[in-house]
Amino acid sequence: MPDKPSVLFVCVHNAGRSQMAAAWLTHLAGDRIEVRSAGSAPADEVNPAAVEAMREAGIDMSAEVPKVLTVEAVRASDYVITMGCGDTCPVFPGKKYLDWKLEDPAGQGVEAVRPIRDEIRARIESLIAEIDAL
Repeated sequence: MPDKPSVLFVCVHNAGRSQMAAAWLTHLAGDRIEVRSAGSAPADEVNPAAVEAMREAGIDMSAEVPKVLTVEAVRASDYVITMGCGDTCPVFPGKKYLDWKLEDPAGQGVEAVRPIRDEIRARIESLIAEIDAL
């Protein structure tokens, strides 16, 4: 693995789960880990309930925009973490692929997004510990 490991978070719309995961990883790991997020069918905007839930946790995602998943993004990442995009992600040897089963926050209010946000934070903390142990 290079000096600076990289993680790509992927969900269908890149509007909720993957955006929150990327924001948590950036917040908790700083610039030690390169962070990307993308979606197989990006939405027009990041889920406002996800933005609000993260704001409550002290993280501003208001400037983020959904991005399309590219082969280049997968190729450039050491970890590829999918969240409900199934097998739309290209697979390359030498990458670590994880599939996180998380409830989809699409169409839900901030009350429903908070537990998803908190579960993502816990998973990010475990991921950081795993990367740091390498």
